[in-house]
Amino acid sequence: MSGVSAILTAAGESTRMGSPKPLLSWKGTTLMEYQVRCLLDAGCAEVVVVLGHAAEMVEPHVVGEHVRHVLNPLYRQGKTTSIKAGLGAISDDADGILLLAVDQPRTAAIIAEVLKAHNAHRPAITSPRYEGHGGHPLVFDASLRHELEAISEGEQGIRQVFDAHRDEVYEAPIDDPMLRLDLNTREAYEEARQRYGA
Repeated sequence: MSGVSAILTAAGESTRMGSPKPLLSWKGTTLMEYQVRCLLDAGCAEVVVVLGHAAEMVEPHVVGEHVRHVLNPLYRQGKTTSIKAGLGAISDDADGILLLAVDQPRTAAIIAEVLKAHNAHRPAITSPRYEGHGGHPLVFDASLRHELEAISEGEQGIRQVFDAHRDEVYEAPIDDPMLRLDLNTREAYEEARQRYGA
């Protein structure tokens, strides 16, 4: 399946949110279902969801054509284990690899703009930026797949790949503060729901 494959990580554990993050309410559905739909609507060829904590509760919400999930039993060891689990499940002929976490909700419009920039410039890495600050999702050219598969928590995770190819990074300006939204706490989640009408 050529095109950009999306890896949506949803394995992390959060004891402060009251329920698993992927199942939090967002725009009339769950964060999981919202984000999967937006990734597909934006033009991703497939979405691989990486599950870990509360996988049996979250799995029924991983739905859609060109959508599948993989279990990461090592999720407590860090985010890199989820990225690597996702890499092992994406199509062999993917042109690019998009990375996003389920607690970083992004509209289809934002994702589409990042993909458009990546396809137009064909850099090693596309890094979207809002007002000079980096955001998500990141898109990596498929040629970096093996380097991504070698990341580890002890070596700064994807930062090591980013730094190794800093001269090949395209910084795509995106005029939307949601590019940097990260629902790390219950307070951040409640504030975001009010701000974005979610």
